[in-house]
Amino acid sequence: MWNAPSEKRLSKIPRMYETEDVPSADKLVHLHFFIGGCDWYTVEYDGEDTFFGYAILNGDYDMAEWGYVSFPELKEINIRGIEVDCELEEYWDVRKAGEIAKIRESGGI
Repeated sequence: MWNAPSEKRLSKIPRMYETEDVPSADKLVHLHFFIGGCDWYTVEYDGEDTFFGYAILNGDYDMAEWGYVSFPELKEINIRGIEVDCELEEYWDVRKAGEIAKIRESGGI
């Protein structure tokens, strides 16, 4: 994985179920992982190996959804030598899901 998030950065993400009462549009997205036409926006972390967030795979907005993703599996993705990237902290500001165009356009809020 390119630019894997640091432990310090991971520690700032709410733990699982801490935001379940927060409306989807108001959930804070802490990390953005991407490769090709795939995006994973994370809002919760179990502190070990699982994220909860919003995924858009292969640009398929109709099938995009909120759900769980395995951190180790994200790290293992490699397509012809290209790995999943985590947007660097200096380029990714924590923001509400409703402020992210791809989430809005795919019906995630």
